[in-house]
Amino acid sequence: MAAAIVVRADYTSLELRRFARRCSDADQVRRLMAVALILDGGSRSEAAKMAGVTLQIVRDWVLRFNDGGPDGLATRKAPGRASILNDAQRARLAEMVETGPIPAAHGVVRWRLCDLAQWLWDEFQLSITRHTLGRELRAMGYRKLSARPRHRGQKPDDIAIFKKKFAARLAQIRRNLPKGTPVELWWQDEARIGQQTKLTRRWAKRGTRPSAPKDQRRSSAWLFGAICPAEGKAAGIVMPRCNSEAMSMHLEEIAFHIAPGAHAVLILDQAGWHGSAELIVPANITLMPLPPRCPELNPVENLWQFMRDNWLSNRIYKSYDDIVDHCCFAWNRLVDQPWRIMSIGLRQWAHGS
Repeated sequence: MAAAIVVRADYTSLELRRFARRCSDADQVRRLMAVALILDGGSRSEAAKMAGVTLQIVRDWVLRFNDGGPDGLATRKAPGRASILNDAQRARLAEMVETGPIPAAHGVVRWRLCDLAQWLWDEFQLSITRHTLGRELRAMGYRKLSARPRHRGQKPDDIAIFKKKFAARLAQIRRNLPKGTPVELWWQDEARIGQQTKLTRRWAKRGTRPSAPKDQRRSSAWLFGAICPAEGKAAGIVMPRCNSEAMSMHLEEIAFHIAPGAHAVLILDQAGWHGSAELIVPANITLMPLPPRCPELNPVENLWQFMRDNWLSNRIYKSYDDIVDHCCFAWNRLVDQPWRIMSIGLRQWAHGS
């Protein structure tokens, strides 16, 4: 019979029990108590009986304790099967997913798992099932997400240049203000809400196609919305049409929500009513236009998607007044959730760390 392994003596049984009281891992607590019993002079058989395991398992626990101390007895996740793909193959797969398929060469306009599996076979002579490939892609951080439209005329460098020069433009606005004036960063956009609502995803049984109400009428209203993500504030109005007069009224509403003595930098797109000569801009607001055809820079776009998906879609609106009521309800519900505004609206490149 092999000799018993000596337990490291730089921890006392009292210290292990104190560690166990603070530990939330039940299995680790059981291992700590078994080792503490051994340190108190108990036999390995007594430790095994107390923990409900065999002597061999107690021996393994002692080895783990000797190697890593109390942390060495933490529950460890099983490593599972080794990945079928090596690092080079995963890098090429990620490159293909990022660049997307070439319709003329690959015969599809978006990658499916079966298409990527076929590409792996053509490229590396590697056979892999769709389910295994799906697990590999999820482990690499990929998910199947809905794509947002991108204007065909968008210049590829516009977004990068705007982000790079944003801090300098903001600093220039600060220099033109009285010294010590607080600056709030606001974002503004409009959304058309009407009887022609979109249909959102919903939970349903596999193999079925769920239905949702869809109206054919065309009454609509415009929801003007602005948010200050750093403060969790929002200002919105509902208008029957989108023009300079409505925008001027929205600017008045935003100015009302700016902190006393502060100045707001309002970032917005280059719609015609945002730069109209008829537009009345309050003294405590400076407008900063986004690059043309770059709506993805505006977090209010994400806000509209959230509100449509959760509060404004899959509905039948009886009339224009019903649309206005639902818009007001949805916006006021958002205003009551400042953490939601912060979560959706904060941007690292604009607000810093």
